[in-house]
Amino acid sequence: MRVEGTIGEWVTYRQAEQYSGLSRTTLWRLVSAGDVEAAKVGRAVRINRESLDAYMRRSSASSLAEV
Repeated sequence: MRVEGTIGEWVTYRQAEQYSGLSRTTLWRLVSAGDVEAAKVGRAVRINRESLDAYMRRSSASSLAEV
């Protein structure tokens, strides 16, 4: 059962954009580089939300370390 307004474990590019604030192009680059896990389901691509969370934590931690 899906509850409106929640984000599941695997999300679309659009959901990942809204969740992370990153552009579709940036998400595509992260997926292509292997920084964020994604799976192809037929013609659709789904991004792993936990993997995206981990990337954002790593990214913010490295940004804070530079300050």
